[in-house]
Amino acid sequence: MKNINPIYHNPFGMAFQWKRTSVKDIKKVQLVFRDTGLLLSYNELSRFSKNIKHTMDNSPMCSECAQNESCKALFVDSPAPQVTFAMNVKELVAIQDLVEGTLFQLNLADYLGEICEE
Repeated sequence: MKNINPIYHNPFGMAFQWKRTSVKDIKKVQLVFRDTGLLLSYNELSRFSKNIKHTMDNSPMCSECAQNESCKALFVDSPAPQVTFAMNVKELVAIQDLVEGTLFQLNLADYLGEICEE
């Protein structure tokens, strides 16, 4: 944990930024959930948030989807057009919280940084 700056976490995953490394872009956010790690810019993270919201608003669910955790009938496009995540309702809500919480913390840090500079 010495090499990262934690941003946000929930039981589903975590988001952080790398402190210093020649391999990683320290401005990007590392989003880790399930067995997946995504290194995203702020714009990509925002796009991912919109994709999650679109899935929540436009994916009809059968009565079993909301109760069956093994039913992964919801498809969320990642910021990379070649990658789509299959999720259940519980995971979809958790990834939305993870991404929205991360965006909130980044926006708050930017806002506080602007206030401190004045």
